[in-house]
Amino acid sequence: MELAKKKCIPCESGVPPLTIEQVQNYLKNVKGWKLNNNYIEKEYRFKTYLEGLNFVYAVGELAEDEGHHPDMFLGYKKLRIILTTHAIEGLSENDFILATKIDQIKS
Repeated sequence: MELAKKKCIPCESGVPPLTIEQVQNYLKNVKGWKLNNNYIEKEYRFKTYLEGLNFVYAVGELAEDEGHHPDMFLGYKKLRIILTTHAIEGLSENDFILATKIDQIKS
């Protein structure tokens, strides 16, 4: 799966979320992301608070470019990112595309 080469596409209500089998398959392609109910999440750690804040800005720019926005919770030297597709109240391919691209920023 070449998720990094894909672009998020708008998702409208009425489209079914991914099945648990599809989610498990996608999870194999995103290292460190964990399934929790109808979203995936990952925690990143940083040497300084400012490093984490700069990462938040980079993810924000990516989210704007992709048109798919995560929930982000910045704490002292750590950041928790949650991805879900709110319009369908579950996970879509967009969540895994964005997860892949977020990980590329961090590496």
